[in-house]
Amino acid sequence: MAVVVALGAFLMTLFGGWVAGRVTDRRHLVLGLAGGLMLGVVGLDLLPEAMEAAGDEVFGVPEALLLFVGGFLLAHVVERLLAVRRAAHGVAADWGAAQSASTGGGGRETGGRVPQVGMTAAAAMVGHSLMDGIALGAAFQVGGGMGATVALAVITHDFADGFNTYTITSLYGNARSKALAMLVADAVAPLVGAASTLLFTLPEELLGSYLGFFGGALLYLAATEILPEAHHEHPARSTLLCTVAGVGFIWFVVGVSGG
Repeated sequence: MAVVVALGAFLMTLFGGWVAGRVTDRRHLVLGLAGGLMLGVVGLDLLPEAMEAAGDEVFGVPEALLLFVGGFLLAHVVERLLAVRRAAHGVAADWGAAQSASTGGGGRETGGRVPQVGMTAAAAMVGHSLMDGIALGAAFQVGGGMGATVALAVITHDFADGFNTYTITSLYGNARSKALAMLVADAVAPLVGAASTLLFTLPEELLGSYLGFFGGALLYLAATEILPEAHHEHPARSTLLCTVAGVGFIWFVVGVSGG
């Protein structure tokens, strides 16, 4: 049953990515909505679940919060390391750009962003979707009622997952083919995760630890990349409304699914 329900998550993820790809002429609105969805998922879904599942304290601080901060810091460190690596090749890159300009060639402008960061972030989204499928399968192991509640939450917020996976990959200058490949991987991941629960049972504490860590990394991307980019290009009221709408949508999903 969990695998059948995961098919709904598969379709919803693809639909989210399709929507993100179709509104490229309103990029600032897409990014504003994506940032709101990510903020809502972290603050209203992932972190509360992590706090509940991984409640042990480490030196006076809940384990989930430590992992949350750790995920945020790791995302920052990875981005900085990739940026340093890119800067180390800056002289050669600048020389190549000058040669291209002198010969009438051109290259794709990525606004100083490192494409590998986008791929790494999208891969993290795929990993999260895999865990969504595992959570779905585990819920059906508990009972049909629990499975139905989790299924509603997973299927609905997988729209946000697909939307964000495509948006993040594209934002960092990756080709459309790579964005589509990561979108498909993100859509397939819940199916794989749900099927895997036929073979094992995931400890609740481990799931909570993962949710806290992933939430920190996702918040870093939303706060330092997605939202600043959206409001830098078009600091309009409509962009802000899209961000608020993204948070409100996740709040609605969490409320309907019973948390």
